[in-house]
Amino acid sequence: MAWPTAEVARMSGVTARTLRHYDEIGLLPPAWIGTNGHRYYEEGQLLRLQQILVLRALGLGLPEIGGVLAEQVDEVEALRGHHRRLLAERDRLGALAATVSRTIAELEQSRKDGRRMSEINRPENLFEGVRPSQYGENLREFPELADAVERYGATLSEDRVEAGHRERTAQMIRLAELMAAGTPADADAVRAEIETQYRTLTELREVPADEFLAIGRACVENERWRTAYEAIAPGLAAYQRDAIAAYVRAGLG
Repeated sequence: MAWPTAEVARMSGVTARTLRHYDEIGLLPPAWIGTNGHRYYEEGQLLRLQQILVLRALGLGLPEIGGVLAEQVDEVEALRGHHRRLLAERDRLGALAATVSRTIAELEQSRKDGRRMSEINRPENLFEGVRPSQYGENLREFPELADAVERYGATLSEDRVEAGHRERTAQMIRLAELMAAGTPADADAVRAEIETQYRTLTELREVPADEFLAIGRACVENERWRTAYEAIAPGLAAYQRDAIAAYVRAGLG
């Protein structure tokens, strides 16, 4: 039995564009291509796609995934390897949940007795279970941009990676402050923040208007992105989306 691209996209949640990209880089060629030019996938390709998505969820980049899959021979052994990685990810998420829980308790305690959090616990303990490299998964819907980010990230020192992560968080906080002040999404101050975001992306590769709009929509539609924005301020995900849309309407700077 074979499934066309549209059906595979529906079943897996992966866009047709991403499936085409996986084919173009040799990561997931279709079983065959019909006379109409449509790609068709069989069970073997669906299993391979499952492995790709599992490895992406674990934070591996596309070149790394290609290497892992190239070395695999037995599908059962491959799945056992993925299972071990998933168990490790479960443990990481458990550590992250414990970190957040401890931080909540420490914030409550600091408010009660007037002490700073750094007087209650070491600042580095705030980051147990959280590393900037884990956010690469958020670009899965934009594979070409994800690859560019991964290549750039490989050239950075750990300090520069950490600094970049802090700056992205600071950008989100500045937007939240503008939103809280009632600043319209198309105001100059908001536009300046979006301009900085866009210029940062275009330093890696060209980002056309439709792709930047899609990134804006993903702030709301992508669960991980939305959660990150909403953790800073309710409504921030939609505000970021609207700010990007306004920036694009104005002509991308």
